[in-house]
Amino acid sequence: MNAIDSAKDQPYWSRAGFRLGLRRGLTVTPGVMVFGLVVGAAAERHLTGFENLAMNFIVGSGIAQLVALEVWPHPITWSAIASLSLLAAVLGARMVLMGVALRPWFGRLPAWQSYSALFFLNDATWLISMRYHAEGGRDAAVYLGAATTIISGWIVGSAAGYMLGGLVVDPQRYGLDLVMPVFFVAMLVPLWTGKRRAYGWLIAGLVAVAVQHFVAGWWFIVAGSLVGSLAGAFIDAERA
Repeated sequence: MNAIDSAKDQPYWSRAGFRLGLRRGLTVTPGVMVFGLVVGAAAERHLTGFENLAMNFIVGSGIAQLVALEVWPHPITWSAIASLSLLAAVLGARMVLMGVALRPWFGRLPAWQSYSALFFLNDATWLISMRYHAEGGRDAAVYLGAATTIISGWIVGSAAGYMLGGLVVDPQRYGLDLVMPVFFVAMLVPLWTGKRRAYGWLIAGLVAVAVQHFVAGWWFIVAGSLVGSLAGAFIDAERA
C-alpha cells in the first residue's frame, strides 16, 4: 500500500507509514542531537543522570529545558518554581495550536490512540507530519515513526552532552550556541506562506531584542512570544 493515499480521508496505521516516518525523521535528527548535546551539558550542572534522562523523555521541550537550566537557582524556592513554570508555559503554548492543527487528522482516531500519540508531539515531528498530511497522506504511523527517530536522537544527544559535561560548558567555543537559532529558522522556512506571516515574526523579534536590552533575565522570551502572537492574530483578523 502506498504510504500516501489521497483517496482516503480516514486515518489508519501501517508498517509502511511507520518506516516512511522513520526516514523522514532522520532528516532533522542530526540537528536535534546537537541541540540535545547542549541541553545535556547544561543539565550536568544541576541534575543526576537519571533525572536528565527522565526530563528529556517526559518533558521533551528543548528550548524550555535549556532556559530553565540556564536560570536554575540554588536553592530552589517557590518563587523560582513559579517563574520557571511561567516561562515553560509560554514557551510551550505553541503546542496548543499544534494540537489544534492535528485535530482534523487525529480527531478521527479513537481517543486512546490520538491522545497517546500527542504525548510525543514536538516541533520537528509536527512539521514533518503536517507536510505529509498536506501532501494527501493519512497514515498516522508516519507521525509515530518520525517521533520515534527524533525522540531517540534527542535522548542520545542529551545523554552524550551530559557525559561530556565540562567539554561543552561553553557552547560558543564550538559554535553550538548557533544550533538553536539555526534549527528554528530552518523549521520556519517550510511554513512560509507569504510576507503576511512574517509581520508577526518580525514584531516578536523586535520586541524580544528591546526587552532583552532593558530588562534582565529571560523575560524577553515571554514578551516577544506574547506580543508576536497577538500581532499575528490581529493581522489575520484584519485580513479576514
